[in-house]
Amino acid sequence: MESSPSAQSPLSAPRIHAPTSETLDSLRPAILGCTKCPHLVASRTQVVFGVGNPCAELMFVGEAPGADEDEQGEPFVGRAGQLLTKIIQAMGFSREDVFIANVLKCRPDTPGQKSGNRPPRPDEMQTCLPWLEKQIAAISPRVMVALGATAVTGLTGEETPVGRLRGRWLDFRGIPLMVTYHPAYLLRNQNNTEKRKVWEDMLKVLEKLGHPISEKQRKFFT
Repeated sequence: MESSPSAQSPLSAPRIHAPTSETLDSLRPAILGCTKCPHLVASRTQVVFGVGNPCAELMFVGEAPGADEDEQGEPFVGRAGQLLTKIIQAMGFSREDVFIANVLKCRPDTPGQKSGNRPPRPDEMQTCLPWLEKQIAAISPRVMVALGATAVTGLTGEETPVGRLRGRWLDFRGIPLMVTYHPAYLLRNQNNTEKRKVWEDMLKVLEKLGHPISEKQRKFFT
């Protein structure tokens, strides 16, 4: 059944950006030193700030760092990150051209587990989201991409299954927000049909940005 957040949901409450003169560099010390979630502070190796162009026209948002990201301090550096990098390059960008961040800046703790990841909890996302909002305000991207259901929920409060949302434009504070599958989903479902769905979403992003699309790009995964 399709669900939507209630009016009282903290993640669905409207947040309006005030004009800001903050830059990513000015935000970095506060974000890297954040201690608002003691249980995450105790388990993390480091805060994963985000990476890329501070004036990027395109921004990708995932859910939270995993073990590789926690160790290296950079988002999307594991297998899913390598796939995201290939997608970005196929679009005609590099990682240095775009900005990549997560809703949660710390790896969610996994008490009693030596490995594995868990999704961020709503309260964790609610606590951390203002940092992401400040980053978005500083970057002012023209288009954003939400990678997976958790990113969509964290940004918009929308809890509809991502399969029903992907390929659609949502809105984040006036910024067009494209919903697509997380790269980890493609690692679990390695067939051209699913890859093509994500690629079609990226073609829509390129069109929204006004970037030319080559015939080769249009025919990927066909």
